[in-house]
Amino acid sequence: MIMSLYSKNSLLLLLLCFLINTFLFNLCLSFEARNPEVEALTAIKEGLNDPRGALSNWDEDSVDPCSWSMITCNSDNLVTSLGAPSQGLSGSLSWMIANLTNLKQLLLQNNNISGHIPKEIGYLHNLQTLDLSNNKLSGHIPHSLGFLDHLKYLRVNNNSFSGAVPLPLATLPQLTFLDLSYNNLSGPVPNFPTKTFNIFGNPLICGSHSSEKCSESILASPLAFSINQSSDIQEEDLIKLGNLRSFTIKELRGATDNFSSKNILGAGGFGNVYKGKLEDGTIIAVKRLKDLTGPTGILQFRTELEMISLAIHRNLLRIVGYCAATNERILVYPYMPNGSVASRLRGKPGLDWNTRKRIAIGAARGLLYLHEQCDPKIIHRDVKAANILLDDYFEAIVGDFGLAKLLDHAESHVTTAVRGTVGHIAPEYLSTGQSSEKTDVFGFGILLLELITGMRALEFGKSMNQKGAVLERVKKIQREKNIESLVDVELGVNYDKIDVGEMIQVALLCTQYQPAHRPKMSDVVRMLEGDGLAEKWAASHNYIHTTSNHISRENSKSQSSLFGMAMNADDDYDAHCMELSGPR
Repeated sequence: MIMSLYSKNSLLLLLLCFLINTFLFNLCLSFEARNPEVEALTAIKEGLNDPRGALSNWDEDSVDPCSWSMITCNSDNLVTSLGAPSQGLSGSLSWMIANLTNLKQLLLQNNNISGHIPKEIGYLHNLQTLDLSNNKLSGHIPHSLGFLDHLKYLRVNNNSFSGAVPLPLATLPQLTFLDLSYNNLSGPVPNFPTKTFNIFGNPLICGSHSSEKCSESILASPLAFSINQSSDIQEEDLIKLGNLRSFTIKELRGATDNFSSKNILGAGGFGNVYKGKLEDGTIIAVKRLKDLTGPTGILQFRTELEMISLAIHRNLLRIVGYCAATNERILVYPYMPNGSVASRLRGKPGLDWNTRKRIAIGAARGLLYLHEQCDPKIIHRDVKAANILLDDYFEAIVGDFGLAKLLDHAESHVTTAVRGTVGHIAPEYLSTGQSSEKTDVFGFGILLLELITGMRALEFGKSMNQKGAVLERVKKIQREKNIESLVDVELGVNYDKIDVGEMIQVALLCTQYQPAHRPKMSDVVRMLEGDGLAEKWAASHNYIHTTSNHISRENSKSQSSLFGMAMNADDDYDAHCMELSGPR
């Protein structure tokens, strides 16, 4: 009797366990496994204090984080960039960042993050850019950073790191920029083969009783930032820009052969750009600004130089240094041996299609950084092929943004006298003087047409030999699938027809009449990389069919004013891009 009861209870217990296990198994199957990148970013968010709500749309229940602010993904919806500079973030950085295994860029500069650098960052083998400068980080710089074989740019200056400089950093094969300045580091300094290296401001290394001397023997490159003040500096606050080199006017006169006209690389409303050669043989580009010597100009120069010096991105032109001598305001940049996209489109040999597409994506990423990852955000206001430079590897470098307008993220636009290049100016900016990031998006759309056609905007308008709006003509060509008529003849048949068709669609989305209907640069990057274009195009197409005739007439009228002038001009019209007057 007892055995029988025991057997029944055992059977009931087994049955109950079976049912529970079955329920739990089915329950597990009913939920998708959580995205490990979502889990990692959620842990990062939990470790940080976010007083401005910069990470407010980071939802732990998301399928993927690609729509989150401060996040960039590739075409496989994998996180490749986390950029949240100048967002007032505090707290500490979670070790779970190591789960973002596809991360290429980590930009958290100019916050108040404290604690240590997680040693697990060393597991991010795809990481190329790491900027943790101007925070409150402490402890040792982890030796595990020496595992980052793809790291090119490392900036941890202006923190409170202590201990010795990690020797493994000196063995990183691709590291070209290293800034360890203004910490409490000690010990011997390895011989870094980087192009730019800065160790200044570490008292135990550079102090008067230290065996190490922070002179040019330590600064391993001619472009390493100098801390010595120029005797010509007039504004005391400029001296605080410790990560920039202060040039004397004598140095720059010598480098440019007294600003000889034979060394002019380019000219515009801002002044001239000269090719220069320093005494150590370093080639530089020297932008000599005009109309910035009064009290207002000095304040503008100081404020914007300081802000732009913090805008660090592989697709933005880096400022090497400055000169603020009496009656002079000069900016110094690295020299770009391959010139501008505009010059290469007209030169020989021409740019092949794959290079043009890579240029488009690189320029878009640079503008994305200015618009959505800088605080305050930066509006370029003169996006065109002449302002996109090409480095040694023909990567796009967005230039001439050093005096662009700074815009607080709470503001929607800024109103100024119109400045820019005819053929690239958005209609709302031309008619009202109001510019926003969508003004840049419009200019970028015209840049895409320049890359496709191989011509400047005004030349393109004249070549079509048709009265009226050029963009309306481009739309017609796109509808008729006659894209061959737009493609640069220099390409012959050596291009991808699908790629060209998609780039034309992106260009038309970027140049829509209403600024609100143009995509953000983050959307533009994704579309150029092959993600989301069909949806954006379909949504825009549906809108066009429901738009009132009034808006359509205004659209046509506006585009005619922008592009018709080249076609209505006399035969001897100078088709070179014109600079419009007015302050930036």
